[in-house]
Amino acid sequence: MIDRRRLLAAGLAAALPAASRPARAAEEFRIGYQKNGILVVARQQGVIEERLARLGHGVRWVEFSFGPPLLEALGLGSIDFGQTGDAPPIFAQAAGADLVYAAAQEAGGSGAGILLPAGSKIERLQDLKGRRVAFAKGSSAHNLTLAALEKAGLAYADIEPVTLAPADASAAFARGSIDAWTIWDPYFAIAEAQPGARVLARSTDIARPNNYFLANRRFAERRSAVLAEAIDALSGVARWCEANRGEVAAILSKGTGVPLAATRRAVDRTDYVIGPMSPAAAAEQQRIADRFHAAGLIPRPIRVADAVWHLPNRNG
Repeated sequence: MIDRRRLLAAGLAAALPAASRPARAAEEFRIGYQKNGILVVARQQGVIEERLARLGHGVRWVEFSFGPPLLEALGLGSIDFGQTGDAPPIFAQAAGADLVYAAAQEAGGSGAGILLPAGSKIERLQDLKGRRVAFAKGSSAHNLTLAALEKAGLAYADIEPVTLAPADASAAFARGSIDAWTIWDPYFAIAEAQPGARVLARSTDIARPNNYFLANRRFAERRSAVLAEAIDALSGVARWCEANRGEVAAILSKGTGVPLAATRRAVDRTDYVIGPMSPAAAAEQQRIADRFHAAGLIPRPIRVADAVWHLPNRNG
């Protein structure tokens, strides 16, 4: 079992060295990010730094391996803002984390799926019954696994869940010590190119997952102008990404070390559009929350609507 405190400490330790941070800004906007997506491009372009400098804020970037430890840091107030898939904010809200949904990237997590290792005899989702299925606990892959089981007419109890962080699951997949692996890009794009690996199902065959930009609630209430400015800057980055996919792939590959071919596959199946938290996105999150609660995987029912942040009127 991966120790969450260790994961959190590892993520925080990945922050940029002090020498690369803005010189003693009056305030600091701390962004948690993962090795993929719009935030990586925004960091390379420096657009958030440029916009927030006008408001007297510097920016510090903190890297995490996946969503749950990022949101643990957000709930603790160790960071102010970050992006994850659909499941992490549900687990965080159920655990009492003080966070809000600040914006959505609908269908932004479409680069995900369930992979089979070389030599697997599995042909259908129904064949997962009794099998060892790996995924990161509390991640979007956890939700995709549940949704796939529902589609196949199976219950969570019908599989043997193996909860592993992406790096550990990748090693288990390469060894053939798990029967299936539910994972997102860029890990998905890398693993699907392994000799003999097969895709059992893609997220687009099951449910198109959304990505979300989350903020610490206290920060959102006290620094709403800063948060609104950062989201507006990210919306511009998203529009640039949508129109410049080749350059996006090059930036992500260089910044993450993921091979360009795999990065290009991931970029080509991503929708780069950021907008406010829509009623449809909130309703889908509520369905996912109810799914986790019905499976006994979160301790109490939650209301996603209670955690939706509304963009302040910038004209008045």
